[in-house]
Amino acid sequence: MSVISSHLSNQQELKLCSLLGHVKLSLLFKASVHGFTADAFHRKCDRQGPTVTVAYNNSGYIFGAYTSKDYAQTGQNITDDKAFLFSLNEDEGNKDLLRVFSTNTKCSFIDGKTGPNFISLDFLHKNTATVYSNPGMYNFIPVQMHGNDLQLSECEVYRVEAGFGSLMEKPWRNIEWTLEMKKFLIDTILRWTPHASSVQKARVLLVGPVGAGKSSFFNSISSVFKGHVSCRANTGIAGTSLTTQFRVYPIKAGDKFLPITLCDSMGLEEEANAGLNFDDFTKILNGHIQDRYQFNQPLPRQSWFSLFSFGSTYFSKAPSVQEKIHVVVFVMDACKIKLLSDKMIKKLTAFRRKASDMGIPQMVLLTKVDEACRLVGEDLKNIYQSHYIYTVMKEVSLHLGISLASVVPVKNYSKELDLEPNTDIMLLKAILQMIRTAEGYFEDISCEGE
Repeated sequence: MSVISSHLSNQQELKLCSLLGHVKLSLLFKASVHGFTADAFHRKCDRQGPTVTVAYNNSGYIFGAYTSKDYAQTGQNITDDKAFLFSLNEDEGNKDLLRVFSTNTKCSFIDGKTGPNFISLDFLHKNTATVYSNPGMYNFIPVQMHGNDLQLSECEVYRVEAGFGSLMEKPWRNIEWTLEMKKFLIDTILRWTPHASSVQKARVLLVGPVGAGKSSFFNSISSVFKGHVSCRANTGIAGTSLTTQFRVYPIKAGDKFLPITLCDSMGLEEEANAGLNFDDFTKILNGHIQDRYQFNQPLPRQSWFSLFSFGSTYFSKAPSVQEKIHVVVFVMDACKIKLLSDKMIKKLTAFRRKASDMGIPQMVLLTKVDEACRLVGEDLKNIYQSHYIYTVMKEVSLHLGISLASVVPVKNYSKELDLEPNTDIMLLKAILQMIRTAEGYFEDISCEGE
Protein backbone atom coordinates (compact mmCIF):
# COMPACT_ATOMS: atom_id res chain seq x y z
CA MET A 1 0.00 0.00 0.00
CA SER A 2 1.29 3.44 -0.87
CA VAL A 3 1.71 5.42 2.33
CA ILE A 4 -0.35 8.65 2.42
CA SER A 5 1.51 10.95 4.75
CA SER A 6 0.65 14.25 6.35
CA HIS A 7 2.15 17.40 4.86
CA LEU A 8 2.35 18.95 8.32
CA SER A 9 5.67 18.85 10.13
CA ASN A 10 5.62 17.66 13.75
CA GLN A 11 6.09 21.23 14.94
CA GLN A 12 3.28 22.52 12.74
CA GLU A 13 0.95 19.78 13.96
CA LEU A 14 1.74 20.67 17.57
CA LYS A 15 0.95 24.32 16.87
CA LEU A 16 -2.35 23.42 15.23
CA CYS A 17 -3.28 21.10 18.09
CA SER A 18 -2.59 23.93 20.52
CA LEU A 19 -5.63 25.65 18.98
CA LEU A 20 -7.78 22.54 19.29
CA GLY A 21 -6.93 21.16 22.72
CA HIS A 22 -5.78 17.67 23.72
CA VAL A 23 -6.58 15.90 20.45
CA LYS A 24 -5.18 13.60 17.80
CA LEU A 25 -5.33 14.49 14.10
CA SER A 26 -6.10 11.66 11.69
CA LEU A 27 -5.68 12.36 7.99
CA LEU A 28 -8.88 11.71 6.03
CA PHE A 29 -8.35 13.53 2.74
CA LYS A 30 -5.31 14.64 0.73
CA ALA A 31 -6.17 16.49 -2.48
CA SER A 32 -2.93 15.59 -4.28
CA VAL A 33 -3.88 11.92 -3.81
CA HIS A 34 -7.69 11.88 -3.81
CA GLY A 35 -8.28 14.83 -6.15
CA PHE A 36 -8.87 18.59 -5.91
CA THR A 37 -12.64 18.11 -6.19
CA ALA A 38 -15.64 18.50 -3.93
CA ASP A 39 -16.80 14.95 -4.68
CA ALA A 40 -13.47 13.47 -3.55
CA PHE A 41 -13.57 15.61 -0.41
CA HIS A 42 -17.10 14.51 0.52
CA ARG A 43 -16.39 10.82 -0.14
CA LYS A 44 -13.65 10.92 2.48
CA CYS A 45 -14.93 13.49 4.94
CA ASP A 46 -18.73 13.35 5.23
CA ARG A 47 -20.10 12.37 8.64
CA GLN A 48 -16.68 12.19 10.25
CA GLY A 49 -17.43 14.53 13.16
CA PRO A 50 -15.06 17.43 14.00
CA THR A 51 -12.57 18.15 11.21
CA VAL A 52 -9.89 20.66 10.37
CA THR A 53 -9.09 21.69 6.79
CA VAL A 54 -5.44 22.61 6.18
CA ALA A 55 -4.44 24.41 2.98
CA TYR A 56 -0.95 25.08 1.66
CA ASN A 57 0.23 27.54 -1.01
CA ASN A 58 3.53 28.10 -2.78
CA SER A 59 4.13 31.26 -0.76
CA GLY A 60 4.68 29.06 2.30
CA TYR A 61 1.41 29.84 4.06
CA ILE A 62 -0.47 27.16 6.00
CA PHE A 63 -4.06 28.16 6.73
CA GLY A 64 -7.49 26.64 7.05
CA ALA A 65 -10.65 26.14 9.06
CA TYR A 66 -12.04 24.05 11.89
CA THR A 67 -15.61 22.88 12.52
CA SER A 68 -17.01 20.68 15.25
CA LYS A 69 -19.96 19.73 13.02
CA ASP A 70 -20.41 17.02 10.37
CA TYR A 71 -20.26 17.57 6.65
CA ALA A 72 -23.39 15.95 5.19
CA GLN A 73 -24.23 17.90 1.97
CA THR A 74 -27.54 19.13 3.46
CA GLY A 75 -27.42 22.40 1.52
CA GLN A 76 -27.99 24.33 4.74
CA ASN A 77 -26.15 27.10 6.54
CA ILE A 78 -24.59 25.53 9.63
CA THR A 79 -24.10 27.33 12.93
CA ASP A 80 -21.07 26.26 14.93
CA ASP A 81 -19.84 28.52 17.71
CA LYS A 82 -16.61 26.49 17.87
CA ALA A 83 -15.72 27.02 14.19
CA PHE A 84 -12.78 29.27 13.30
CA LEU A 85 -10.29 30.11 10.56
CA PHE A 86 -6.58 30.02 11.26
CA SER A 87 -3.10 30.62 9.86
CA LEU A 88 0.09 29.06 11.22
CA ASN A 89 2.37 31.59 9.58
CA GLU A 90 4.09 33.55 12.31
CA ASP A 91 7.37 34.10 10.42
CA GLU A 92 9.18 31.63 12.68
CA GLY A 93 8.84 34.15 15.51
CA ASN A 94 6.95 34.02 18.75
CA LYS A 95 3.82 35.78 17.51
CA ASP A 96 0.47 34.31 18.45
CA LEU A 97 -1.12 32.02 15.88
CA LEU A 98 -3.86 33.71 13.87
CA ARG A 99 -7.34 32.44 14.82
CA VAL A 100 -10.53 34.17 13.63
CA PHE A 101 -14.11 33.37 14.67
CA SER A 102 -17.20 34.22 12.64
CA THR A 103 -19.05 37.48 13.27
CA ASN A 104 -22.25 35.86 11.94
CA THR A 105 -24.05 33.97 14.72
CA LYS A 106 -26.36 32.22 12.24
CA CYS A 107 -23.86 30.72 9.80
CA SER A 108 -20.38 29.27 10.25
CA PHE A 109 -20.14 27.31 6.98
CA ILE A 110 -22.30 26.20 4.09
CA ASP A 111 -22.91 22.44 4.11
CA GLY A 112 -23.35 22.00 0.39
CA LYS A 113 -21.88 19.94 -2.42
CA THR A 114 -18.81 22.17 -2.72
CA GLY A 115 -15.49 21.80 -0.97
CA PRO A 116 -15.13 23.06 2.64
CA ASN A 117 -17.00 26.36 2.32
CA PHE A 118 -16.57 28.77 5.23
CA ILE A 119 -17.88 31.63 3.07
CA SER A 120 -14.89 33.84 3.77
CA LEU A 121 -12.66 30.96 2.67
CA ASP A 122 -14.03 28.47 0.13
CA PHE A 123 -11.55 25.62 -0.40
CA LEU A 124 -11.34 23.62 -3.67
CA HIS A 125 -13.28 26.49 -5.26
CA LYS A 126 -15.13 25.31 -8.37
CA ASN A 127 -13.31 21.95 -8.19
CA THR A 128 -9.88 23.49 -8.68
CA ALA A 129 -6.70 23.79 -6.64
CA THR A 130 -7.66 27.25 -5.47
CA VAL A 131 -9.33 28.97 -2.54
CA TYR A 132 -11.89 31.77 -2.80
CA SER A 133 -11.18 34.49 -0.24
CA ASN A 134 -13.50 37.24 0.97
CA PRO A 135 -12.96 38.29 4.63
CA GLY A 136 -16.50 39.57 5.29
CA MET A 137 -18.04 37.14 7.78
CA TYR A 138 -14.66 36.12 9.24
CA ASN A 139 -12.82 39.39 9.77
CA PHE A 140 -9.21 38.79 8.74
CA ILE A 141 -6.50 40.57 6.75
CA PRO A 142 -5.82 38.49 3.60
CA VAL A 143 -2.07 39.08 3.55
CA GLN A 144 -1.85 37.71 7.11
CA MET A 145 -4.08 34.74 6.40
CA HIS A 146 -2.62 33.48 3.10
CA GLY A 147 -0.31 36.14 1.68
CA ASN A 148 -2.86 36.86 -1.08
CA ASP A 149 -1.75 33.61 -2.76
CA LEU A 150 -4.95 31.71 -3.56
CA GLN A 151 -3.37 28.88 -5.56
CA LEU A 152 -3.19 25.68 -3.49
CA SER A 153 -0.22 23.35 -3.61
CA GLU A 154 -2.03 20.95 -1.25
CA CYS A 155 -5.24 20.67 0.73
CA GLU A 156 -5.77 18.19 3.57
CA VAL A 157 -8.63 17.42 5.92
CA TYR A 158 -8.05 15.77 9.30
CA ARG A 159 -10.51 14.23 11.69
CA VAL A 160 -10.08 15.82 15.12
CA GLU A 161 -10.29 13.03 17.67
CA ALA A 162 -11.04 14.32 21.13
CA GLY A 163 -10.24 12.32 24.23
CA PHE A 164 -7.22 10.67 22.60
CA GLY A 165 -5.36 10.91 25.86
CA SER A 166 -8.13 9.28 27.92
CA LEU A 167 -9.14 5.72 28.73
CA MET A 168 -12.53 4.08 29.09
CA GLU A 169 -13.64 3.54 32.65
CA LYS A 170 -13.70 -0.24 32.13
CA PRO A 171 -12.13 -2.47 29.45
CA TRP A 172 -14.63 -3.67 26.84
CA ARG A 173 -12.78 -6.99 26.55
CA ASN A 174 -11.34 -8.72 29.58
CA ILE A 175 -7.84 -10.20 29.59
CA GLU A 176 -6.03 -11.73 32.53
CA TRP A 177 -2.49 -10.35 32.35
CA THR A 178 -0.70 -13.03 34.37
CA LEU A 179 1.99 -15.65 33.80
CA GLU A 180 -0.64 -18.26 34.65
CA MET A 181 -2.75 -17.02 31.74
CA LYS A 182 0.25 -17.20 29.42
CA LYS A 183 0.87 -20.82 30.45
CA PHE A 184 -2.83 -21.63 30.03
CA LEU A 185 -2.87 -20.20 26.51
CA ILE A 186 0.25 -22.13 25.50
CA ASP A 187 -1.15 -25.39 26.89
CA THR A 188 -4.52 -24.83 25.20
CA ILE A 189 -2.90 -24.18 21.82
CA LEU A 190 -0.56 -27.19 22.06
CA ARG A 191 -3.42 -29.56 23.03
CA TRP A 192 -5.75 -28.49 20.24
CA THR A 193 -6.36 -30.80 17.26
CA PRO A 194 -8.42 -30.09 14.10
CA HIS A 195 -11.89 -31.65 14.01
CA ALA A 196 -11.19 -33.29 10.65
CA SER A 197 -9.61 -36.71 10.22
CA SER A 198 -7.67 -35.73 7.08
CA VAL A 199 -6.01 -32.66 8.65
CA GLN A 200 -3.23 -32.48 11.22
CA LYS A 201 -2.76 -28.71 11.31
CA ALA A 202 -4.85 -25.63 10.68
CA ARG A 203 -3.42 -23.74 7.72
CA VAL A 204 -3.70 -19.96 8.11
CA LEU A 205 -2.97 -17.48 5.33
CA LEU A 206 -1.76 -14.01 6.31
CA VAL A 207 -2.78 -11.34 3.79
CA GLY A 208 -2.31 -7.58 4.01
CA PRO A 209 -0.80 -4.40 2.60
CA VAL A 210 2.94 -4.00 2.29
CA GLY A 211 4.51 -3.30 5.68
CA ALA A 212 1.47 -4.33 7.73
CA GLY A 213 3.51 -6.84 9.76
CA LYS A 214 2.70 -10.31 8.36
CA SER A 215 6.26 -11.64 8.50
CA SER A 216 6.85 -9.88 11.82
CA PHE A 217 3.84 -11.69 13.27
CA PHE A 218 5.30 -15.09 12.39
CA ASN A 219 8.65 -14.10 13.89
CA SER A 220 6.88 -12.91 17.04
CA ILE A 221 4.87 -16.13 17.47
CA SER A 222 7.99 -18.19 16.86
CA SER A 223 9.79 -16.13 19.49
CA VAL A 224 7.10 -16.81 22.11
CA PHE A 225 7.45 -20.57 21.71
CA LYS A 226 11.24 -20.48 21.46
CA GLY A 227 11.51 -18.45 24.63
CA HIS A 228 13.61 -15.69 23.08
CA VAL A 229 13.28 -13.09 20.33
CA SER A 230 14.19 -14.59 16.96
CA CYS A 231 13.91 -13.62 13.32
CA ARG A 232 13.31 -16.21 10.61
CA ALA A 233 11.02 -14.49 8.12
CA ASN A 234 12.38 -11.51 6.19
CA THR A 235 11.10 -8.21 7.57
CA GLY A 236 11.86 -4.53 7.13
CA ILE A 237 10.58 -1.26 5.72
CA ALA A 238 10.25 -0.94 1.95
CA GLY A 239 7.91 0.57 -0.60
CA THR A 240 7.22 -2.84 -2.11
CA SER A 241 6.80 -6.28 -0.58
CA LEU A 242 9.91 -7.89 0.90
CA THR A 243 8.10 -11.23 0.71
CA THR A 244 8.47 -12.44 -2.88
CA GLN A 245 7.82 -16.14 -2.21
CA PHE A 246 4.87 -18.02 -0.76
CA ARG A 247 6.18 -19.35 2.54
CA VAL A 248 4.73 -22.00 4.81
CA TYR A 249 5.96 -21.69 8.38
CA PRO A 250 5.40 -24.52 10.86
CA ILE A 251 5.95 -23.33 14.43
CA LYS A 252 8.02 -25.43 16.80
CA ALA A 253 7.56 -25.52 20.57
CA GLY A 254 10.36 -27.52 22.15
CA ASP A 255 10.42 -30.94 20.48
CA LYS A 256 6.96 -30.70 18.91
CA PHE A 257 5.13 -28.53 16.39
CA LEU A 258 2.05 -26.41 16.95
CA PRO A 259 -1.22 -27.63 15.36
CA ILE A 260 -1.27 -24.47 13.25
CA THR A 261 0.80 -23.43 10.24
CA LEU A 262 1.19 -19.78 9.20
CA CYS A 263 1.42 -19.03 5.48
CA ASP A 264 3.04 -15.75 4.44
CA SER A 265 2.03 -14.13 1.17
CA MET A 266 3.32 -11.23 -0.89
CA GLY A 267 2.07 -7.85 0.32
CA LEU A 268 -0.96 -6.20 -1.26
CA GLU A 269 -0.40 -3.03 -3.26
CA GLU A 270 -2.92 -0.60 -4.73
CA GLU A 271 -2.14 -1.08 -8.39
CA ALA A 272 -3.72 -4.01 -10.22
CA ASN A 273 -0.40 -5.46 -11.43
CA ALA A 274 1.59 -4.95 -8.22
CA GLY A 275 1.87 -7.13 -5.13
CA LEU A 276 -0.19 -10.28 -4.56
CA ASN A 277 -2.67 -10.67 -7.40
CA PHE A 278 -6.14 -12.17 -7.34
CA ASP A 279 -5.24 -15.29 -9.35
CA ASP A 280 -2.34 -16.21 -7.06
CA PHE A 281 -4.55 -15.59 -4.02
CA THR A 282 -7.18 -17.97 -5.41
CA LYS A 283 -4.58 -20.65 -6.16
CA ILE A 284 -3.21 -20.33 -2.62
CA LEU A 285 -6.68 -20.77 -1.12
CA ASN A 286 -7.24 -23.88 -3.22
CA GLY A 287 -3.92 -25.36 -2.09
CA HIS A 288 -2.29 -25.39 -5.54
CA ILE A 289 0.67 -23.17 -4.60
CA GLN A 290 3.37 -24.82 -2.51
CA ASP A 291 6.08 -23.52 -0.17
CA ARG A 292 8.72 -21.29 -1.81
CA TYR A 293 6.66 -20.60 -4.92
CA GLN A 294 8.01 -17.38 -6.47
CA PHE A 295 5.32 -14.74 -6.99
CA ASN A 296 4.94 -12.75 -10.22
CA GLN A 297 7.00 -15.11 -12.32
CA PRO A 298 7.10 -13.94 -15.95
CA LEU A 299 5.56 -17.21 -17.17
CA PRO A 300 3.86 -17.46 -20.58
CA ARG A 301 0.32 -18.80 -20.75
CA GLN A 302 1.55 -22.23 -21.89
CA SER A 303 3.83 -22.51 -18.85
CA TRP A 304 0.94 -21.77 -16.48
CA PHE A 305 -1.10 -24.47 -18.23
CA SER A 306 1.80 -26.90 -17.82
CA LEU A 307 2.14 -26.09 -14.12
CA PHE A 308 -1.56 -26.54 -13.50
CA SER A 309 -1.90 -29.69 -15.59
CA PHE A 310 1.17 -31.64 -14.58
CA GLY A 311 2.27 -30.02 -11.33
CA SER A 312 5.76 -29.05 -10.24
CA THR A 313 7.84 -28.68 -7.09
CA TYR A 314 5.89 -25.52 -6.22
CA PHE A 315 2.50 -26.32 -7.76
CA SER A 316 0.08 -29.07 -6.73
CA LYS A 317 -2.42 -30.24 -9.35
CA ALA A 318 -4.73 -32.03 -6.91
CA PRO A 319 -4.18 -30.55 -3.43
CA SER A 320 -5.40 -32.34 -0.33
CA VAL A 321 -7.56 -30.73 2.34
CA GLN A 322 -4.39 -30.32 4.42
CA GLU A 323 -2.81 -28.19 1.66
CA LYS A 324 -5.80 -25.86 1.37
CA ILE A 325 -6.22 -22.68 3.41
CA HIS A 326 -8.53 -23.04 6.40
CA VAL A 327 -8.49 -19.44 7.67
CA VAL A 328 -7.64 -16.11 5.99
CA VAL A 329 -6.24 -13.46 8.33
CA PHE A 330 -6.14 -9.89 7.03
CA VAL A 331 -3.16 -8.19 8.69
CA MET A 332 -3.68 -4.43 9.00
CA ASP A 333 -1.47 -1.65 10.40
CA ALA A 334 -3.44 0.26 13.07
CA CYS A 335 -1.53 3.45 12.18
CA LYS A 336 -2.77 3.37 8.57
CA ILE A 337 -6.41 2.26 8.72
CA LYS A 338 -7.64 5.82 8.23
CA LEU A 339 -5.33 6.26 5.21
CA LEU A 340 -6.58 3.26 3.23
CA SER A 341 -7.23 4.32 -0.34
CA ASP A 342 -10.38 3.41 -2.23
CA LYS A 343 -8.29 1.13 -4.46
CA MET A 344 -6.90 -0.78 -1.49
CA ILE A 345 -10.32 -1.14 0.14
CA LYS A 346 -11.71 -2.41 -3.17
CA LYS A 347 -8.90 -4.98 -3.48
CA LEU A 348 -9.31 -6.16 0.13
CA THR A 349 -13.06 -6.47 -0.40
CA ALA A 350 -12.55 -8.58 -3.52
CA PHE A 351 -10.16 -10.91 -1.68
CA ARG A 352 -12.55 -11.20 1.24
CA ARG A 353 -15.49 -11.96 -1.04
CA LYS A 354 -13.50 -14.71 -2.78
CA ALA A 355 -12.60 -16.36 0.53
CA SER A 356 -16.24 -16.14 1.65
CA ASP A 357 -17.46 -17.71 -1.60
CA MET A 358 -15.11 -20.63 -0.93
CA GLY A 359 -16.40 -21.05 2.61
CA ILE A 360 -13.15 -19.96 4.26
CA PRO A 361 -13.64 -18.01 7.52
CA GLN A 362 -11.71 -14.78 8.07
CA MET A 363 -10.48 -12.51 10.81
CA VAL A 364 -8.41 -9.34 11.14
CA LEU A 365 -5.08 -8.98 12.94
CA LEU A 366 -4.53 -5.34 13.90
CA THR A 367 -0.79 -4.70 14.32
CA LYS A 368 1.30 -1.81 15.68
CA VAL A 369 -1.33 -0.82 18.24
CA ASP A 370 1.45 0.43 20.52
CA GLU A 371 2.49 2.93 17.83
CA ALA A 372 -1.08 3.98 17.03
CA CYS A 373 -1.93 4.89 20.63
CA ARG A 374 0.52 6.42 23.08
CA LEU A 375 -1.34 5.03 26.10
CA VAL A 376 -1.16 1.49 24.74
CA GLY A 377 2.52 2.02 23.98
CA GLU A 378 3.05 2.95 27.62
CA ASP A 379 1.12 -0.07 28.91
CA LEU A 380 -0.31 -2.84 26.73
CA LYS A 381 -2.90 -3.58 29.40
CA ASN A 382 -4.64 -0.37 28.24
CA ILE A 383 -5.45 -1.98 24.87
CA TYR A 384 -9.16 -2.56 25.56
CA GLN A 385 -9.62 0.73 27.39
CA SER A 386 -8.19 2.93 24.65
CA HIS A 387 -10.91 5.01 22.98
CA TYR A 388 -8.69 5.41 19.94
CA ILE A 389 -7.92 1.70 19.41
CA TYR A 390 -11.61 0.89 19.83
CA THR A 391 -12.41 3.43 17.11
CA VAL A 392 -9.78 1.96 14.78
CA MET A 393 -11.05 -1.59 15.36
CA LYS A 394 -14.61 -0.52 14.53
CA GLU A 395 -13.38 1.24 11.42
CA VAL A 396 -11.48 -1.77 10.05
CA SER A 397 -14.50 -3.94 10.87
CA LEU A 398 -16.66 -1.58 8.80
CA HIS A 399 -14.16 -1.35 5.91
CA LEU A 400 -13.86 -5.13 5.50
CA GLY A 401 -17.32 -6.17 6.61
CA ILE A 402 -15.87 -8.41 9.32
CA SER A 403 -17.45 -8.71 12.77
CA LEU A 404 -15.75 -6.69 15.50
CA ALA A 405 -15.47 -9.98 17.44
CA SER A 406 -13.11 -11.19 14.68
CA VAL A 407 -10.76 -8.20 14.98
CA VAL A 408 -7.81 -8.92 17.27
CA PRO A 409 -5.07 -6.38 18.16
CA VAL A 410 -1.44 -7.42 18.67
CA LYS A 411 2.00 -5.97 19.20
CA ASN A 412 4.78 -7.68 17.26
CA TYR A 413 8.36 -7.91 18.44
CA SER A 414 10.26 -5.45 16.25
CA LYS A 415 13.01 -3.76 18.22
CA GLU A 416 13.05 -5.69 21.49
CA LEU A 417 15.84 -8.06 22.51
CA ASP A 418 13.87 -9.83 25.24
CA LEU A 419 10.35 -11.22 25.53
CA GLU A 420 7.69 -9.31 27.45
CA PRO A 421 4.82 -11.23 29.14
CA ASN A 422 1.98 -8.88 28.11
CA THR A 423 3.14 -8.90 24.48
CA ASP A 424 3.23 -12.71 24.60
CA ILE A 425 -0.31 -12.89 25.97
CA MET A 426 -1.67 -10.69 23.17
CA LEU A 427 0.11 -12.80 20.54
CA LEU A 428 -1.11 -16.07 22.05
CA LYS A 429 -4.67 -14.72 22.22
CA ALA A 430 -4.44 -14.03 18.48
CA ILE A 431 -3.29 -17.61 17.75
CA LEU A 432 -6.08 -19.01 19.92
CA GLN A 433 -8.63 -16.94 17.99
CA MET A 434 -7.23 -18.28 14.70
CA ILE A 435 -7.69 -21.83 15.99
CA ARG A 436 -11.26 -21.09 17.05
CA THR A 437 -11.94 -19.56 13.64
CA ALA A 438 -10.52 -22.64 11.91
CA GLU A 439 -12.90 -24.88 13.86
CA GLY A 440 -15.79 -23.43 11.86
CA TYR A 441 -14.12 -24.53 8.62
CA PHE A 442 -13.50 -28.07 9.88
CA GLU A 443 -17.04 -28.39 11.19
CA ASP A 444 -18.34 -27.49 7.72
CA ILE A 445 -16.19 -30.01 5.85
CA SER A 446 -17.01 -32.70 8.43
CA CYS A 447 -20.71 -32.14 7.75
CA GLU A 448 -19.98 -32.45 4.01
CA GLY A 449 -18.11 -35.71 4.53
CA GLU A 450 -14.70 -34.08 3.84
